[in-house]
Amino acid sequence: MHRIGLVVNPIAGMGGRVGLKGTDGVANEAQAAGAEPIAGPRASIFARTFVELSKPDAGLRVRWITCGGAMGADPLRAAGAGAETIEVVYTPEERTTAADTRTAVEASINGGAELLLFCGGDGTARDVAEAAQDRIPILGIPAGVKMHSGLFAVSPPAAARILVGYLRGQLRIGTAEILDLDEVAYREGEWKIRLFSTAKTLVEPNLVAGGKVMIDEVSEDAIRGELAVHFSELFENEPHTLFLLGPGSTLSSIATAIGIDKTLLGVDAVVGGQAIAKNLNERGILDLLDRYPEAKLVVSPVGAQGFILGRGNLEVSPEVLRRIGTKNVIVVATPAKLAMTPVLRVDTGDPTLDEEFHKREYLFVLIGYRTSKLHPIQRWAS
Repeated sequence: MHRIGLVVNPIAGMGGRVGLKGTDGVANEAQAAGAEPIAGPRASIFARTFVELSKPDAGLRVRWITCGGAMGADPLRAAGAGAETIEVVYTPEERTTAADTRTAVEASINGGAELLLFCGGDGTARDVAEAAQDRIPILGIPAGVKMHSGLFAVSPPAAARILVGYLRGQLRIGTAEILDLDEVAYREGEWKIRLFSTAKTLVEPNLVAGGKVMIDEVSEDAIRGELAVHFSELFENEPHTLFLLGPGSTLSSIATAIGIDKTLLGVDAVVGGQAIAKNLNERGILDLLDRYPEAKLVVSPVGAQGFILGRGNLEVSPEVLRRIGTKNVIVVATPAKLAMTPVLRVDTGDPTLDEEFHKREYLFVLIGYRTSKLHPIQRWAS
């Protein structure tokens, strides 16, 4: 029987929907703003998928080397993992910290874990890698606001499929970069990403999202100008439609060309070509949707990773998406950015919404003035 470690960071990702751009150092503030845990439910989705995949194959038997409570045992039990398969090697206090994550990793390795899965974001990846010290491979179940490191599965179900591949001896072990973003600077609109280390992980080019690629688009001023003209006309032709502009340099540069003062890393609202709200959280977006029945969401994929939803824009929650409608999502990218993005991906946290995108197989991506290109979207990520 394989011994597989599982460590969950219970507070990971809580700052996303309330507009805090992360949870590092602001967990209390996130909770005060009404944030709810997302790491536990996403860990349960991973475990539930693995339980279903492993039922017909006795060769996929696993003993989970994990932590008590929300750091592991609770999500496993919620997913239907049998009590006999769960071995608790560390029990934290009720309020967990980064030190608990590092201690849990050490305890899992000492408990014989041959592979460790962790549920969190880039900050959690740093803590896990620091504690693991390349003694065993690690793999991330995505639950953070930002996941730039190259060792995260594209979704919790994808992590389960990767584990199946590992247990069947189908995957090799490689090295991935551990990246993290300065959340204090991020909340001020600055994008500062650092390489902290590397770590052993499982290599699966389709199910593991590579590290974020920063694309130099200086030479594409003309393209951004075309896109600015396109949106200027769109705003003029639909003066009563609420346009929600997602984060990122592509949309920020387009807005600047139009004369709209847009936050680089937030979700801003535009009506009739005028910004009416900036850096919105989930509640702020829902309040605007009460006032504007017609709405569209404009997003741009994360460079190379391809995520249009679920990375860096958690303010756009499943409830927000259902109100807007998946067919009212406009994807924008310059040709250079799209050329380095093999597929588009979504990880909304709601499998039904994800499937609405997946069943379309291709999405139109706006790449210039009244010019779109069909681009594939991964179907099996959820």
